[in-house]
Amino acid sequence: MVRDGYIYGISFLAVAVGLAWATGHWAWGIFPVLLAAFFLWFFRDPERKVPLEPGLIVSPGDGLVTEAAVLATPEGPRQRISIFLSVFNVHVNRSPIAGVLTSVRYQKGQYLNAMNPASADRNEQSIATVRGEDGVEVTFKQIAGLLARRIVFNFREGDSLARGQRVGLIKFGSRVDVLLPAEAELRVKVGERVQGGATVLAFMPERDRS
Repeated sequence: MVRDGYIYGISFLAVAVGLAWATGHWAWGIFPVLLAAFFLWFFRDPERKVPLEPGLIVSPGDGLVTEAAVLATPEGPRQRISIFLSVFNVHVNRSPIAGVLTSVRYQKGQYLNAMNPASADRNEQSIATVRGEDGVEVTFKQIAGLLARRIVFNFREGDSLARGQRVGLIKFGSRVDVLLPAEAELRVKVGERVQGGATVLAFMPERDRS
């Protein structure tokens, strides 16, 4: 479990005990206990079986694939996979590939609904790029949503990451975008549900790892 779960959970349990003691009625503590249970559940951090085969790009988060599109960028065409995280999903984020962080950037912004395509550019977000030993670069964005008000990213430029390694989290409803090379062979489609660190989003053919 993420540390925040213990902080919120224990705090609301303390409130429940305090209310029950102050009022003399245990019923006053029901709502804080329910909130404590919710936060303990929300900040869960389950173990995941990360695939080890070379060339795989895994999902950085749990949720629903809402978009798979080709974008024109200054570096050339790129594929974008968008994943929507509801309050019912695990919100711990993971690295899509093994490699070195070549860029980490935080962008202030709005809090549009994460299902809104405009949120990809206009919302508060953390943008990280990982370069693998094979030269493949993958960028992933942690994007705040309508309810999310805090993005956590625990690493800096120059740090090395393993595929599927925990890198941070987004609190409450949010979105994760993954920018892939145009040559990547997608293994998911819109409407599928994915798990961070475990679900393969795409495969990079060996001839394109340069």
